[in-house]
Amino acid sequence: MVLLRVPVIVRVDRNVATPRDYYFALAHTVRDHLVGRWIRTQQYYYEKDPKRIYYLSLEFYMGRTLQNTMINLGLQNACDEAVYQLGLDMEELEEIEEDAGLGNGGLGRLAACFLDSMATLGLAAYGYGIRYEYGIFNQKIRDGWQVEEADDWLRHGNPWEKARPEYMLPVHFYGRVEHSASGAKWIDTQVVLALPYDTPVPGYMNNTVNTMRLWSARAPNDFNLRDFNVGDYIQAVLDRNLAENISRVLYPNDNFFEGKELRLKQEYFVVAATLQDIIRRFKASKFGSTDSVRTVFDSFPDQVAIQLNDTHPAMAIPELMRIFVDIEKLPWDKAWDITKRTFAYTNHTVLPEALERWPVDLVEKLLPRHLQIIYEINQRHLDHIASLFPNDVERLRRMSLIEEGDTKRINMAHLCIVGSHAVNGVAKIHSEIVKTQVFEDFAELEPEKFQNKTNGITPRRWLLLCNPGLAELIAEKIGEDYVRDLSQLTKLHKFVDDDLFIREVAKVKQENKVKFALYLEKEYKVKINPSSMFDVHVKRIHEYKRQLMNCLHIITMYNRIRRDPAKLFVPRTVIIGGKAAPGYHMAKMIIKLINAVAQVVNNDPVVGSKLKVIFLENYRVSLAEKVIPATDLSEQISTAGTEASGTGNMKFMLNGALTIGTMDGANVEMAEEAGEENLFIFGMRVEDVTELDRKGYNAQLYYDRLPELKQAVDQIKSGFFSPNDPNLFNDVVNMLFHHDRFKVFADYEAYVKCQEKVSELYLNSKAWTKMVIRNIAAAGKFSSDRTIKEYARDIWHVEPSDLKIPPPNEPRDAGQDKTPNGTAA
Repeated sequence: MVLLRVPVIVRVDRNVATPRDYYFALAHTVRDHLVGRWIRTQQYYYEKDPKRIYYLSLEFYMGRTLQNTMINLGLQNACDEAVYQLGLDMEELEEIEEDAGLGNGGLGRLAACFLDSMATLGLAAYGYGIRYEYGIFNQKIRDGWQVEEADDWLRHGNPWEKARPEYMLPVHFYGRVEHSASGAKWIDTQVVLALPYDTPVPGYMNNTVNTMRLWSARAPNDFNLRDFNVGDYIQAVLDRNLAENISRVLYPNDNFFEGKELRLKQEYFVVAATLQDIIRRFKASKFGSTDSVRTVFDSFPDQVAIQLNDTHPAMAIPELMRIFVDIEKLPWDKAWDITKRTFAYTNHTVLPEALERWPVDLVEKLLPRHLQIIYEINQRHLDHIASLFPNDVERLRRMSLIEEGDTKRINMAHLCIVGSHAVNGVAKIHSEIVKTQVFEDFAELEPEKFQNKTNGITPRRWLLLCNPGLAELIAEKIGEDYVRDLSQLTKLHKFVDDDLFIREVAKVKQENKVKFALYLEKEYKVKINPSSMFDVHVKRIHEYKRQLMNCLHIITMYNRIRRDPAKLFVPRTVIIGGKAAPGYHMAKMIIKLINAVAQVVNNDPVVGSKLKVIFLENYRVSLAEKVIPATDLSEQISTAGTEASGTGNMKFMLNGALTIGTMDGANVEMAEEAGEENLFIFGMRVEDVTELDRKGYNAQLYYDRLPELKQAVDQIKSGFFSPNDPNLFNDVVNMLFHHDRFKVFADYEAYVKCQEKVSELYLNSKAWTKMVIRNIAAAGKFSSDRTIKEYARDIWHVEPSDLKIPPPNEPRDAGQDKTPNGTAA
């Protein structure tokens, strides 16, 4: 490979330059290699005019960009060499980059993986979201408690984005609606400007660079300047903040709906700006065509596919109707047909508290015209239901978009289902629950609308970038093509009994563990035994993810060691990490409990190095990239029927960790792919949970029957882990006995027994590693490339393309003889 020259770095004054200066110099150099390809890609889309895919998401959890870009452009070796020749440390430079933490967890990280796959598969795709000034909060642990700090990720600037003021657009709020013979008019509105920032999204080694466009809110110059006329100029300028607050901060809620006016503003802001942009691009003249604009919308669904990532962008449905009916003057039925054929909706959760239900009076105040449109959609929808099921009033109530009650609310999931041509869950079991339980009436009415699209992860970031040792080892055995086609990992089955390969896989894992142990010692001042089993549970802190069950197991292991210190015990380092939503009291208590238990365990000389407990502070994408390759055991222990899919489970599987888990989310399909005997599956299945709900769950019965559970709970209750405040964890204990929807005690015994099997296998290094290889070989299904191919063919009706656009240093027609593989051009 030609050595990449880094002229910018060379010109940095070595006497005064900081590591950050070097990072920015390198980032700008790599970005320069991106820009030519980015321009080429957009030119290509303009000329070929393929169907465009728009992925609307309130969250994009991108993490860091530098290393991922170098890998996808094939520049990593050249950059490493150039940086080394300058006497710099590449890892140190990479650590300087802030994580773009514009997401809470799985939903936002999935959106990021999807953008990577859409570019890699040559789809003309765009991610649209909000450029939050402050991303997901930085978590500090102080005296065992979570403390939130603002994530000022832009304070040093962001070399990967480009402001596009020429595409700034107005977004309207408030006002009133005037009806006349010519139709409805939304007037006297307050205007906020949406300023787009574009970030390039490179595909893997195919010269395709797509765009993520994030909107930033700006006040217009005349915002509130009527106050200036009465002399309060200062207040008028200060009030601009009210408009600009829309893109100030990401709501740190995962799986919980909070009906705040600012949140509804954010949701409408992103869809209003995006739809104007989509329609502008649709109308723009087709290359070589004599028409200056497309004025007819009949072909809109053939040119545009819009995917709603959960219900957060649901207001896009009434907004597109408003544009078609009020502005473009389309008849209602035609506008509705086009709208339905354009939108598709992904459901991400079955937890009732997560489903968005906006109060009607708030929508009426903020978006009066949209409320009228939603009422009209609902009326027509209910008329249709009534014609099919006469006199079934109960069904009409269940299926209405408007929920009656103390407060009238709009059910946004119902709006998404009625306004879309496809609805999908994100794992087989989840999609089944969506169909047969959550939206049963809708699925009965239109069964063909409901689909499954099991989630996936991008192997570029979650193997090549974070685990180069394993990636290289796999490439030596089966070639490098697996990076684009992860299903090729099945070829590794041939090497399950290959002693050399077994040793090499174990060696890579051990090297990753040693590296991570050094990181933990540096950060947490706890001496870690790198030969111990790294037992890892990292994800958002939530009762349904059952970090509490893990905590009870830690206490049980601790008590066993104390009871019989001479007995053989497989040493473990239990690593738990994740953020709790700032207003979620129980999740914060769980973090405090884990840290209190860690304090006792880690300082008990009887236990020594047999058991260590670490709570990872500020878990985020860049920390996931460190911990996942070092993990032996991956904890995926949610109550069956509560986790939609999970993608962390897939990342661990691909990186050679074994899974202990319930039959929930994508664990079910992982067990199908690898064979249930190659995972540690325990506990209740969905039907068992349903049966227990029917009988009534009584936590006391388990407490009375299981001595080790009783001992662990009594220790928490008595203040053993909180001697200065014996009642500190009363709320946790009270919840476990009286309000535990997720039935921790019911699965405790099966979990502890399963953990004993884990320890037993871990003693046999060869058998353990063989199971690891079987898991890696079975991980191919869980590539986001596979997921996106399924979306493309089944929902968006486009074909992925293996076209390689010529790079900027070659003539543009170099790739013309290879036509895209059936793209909708």
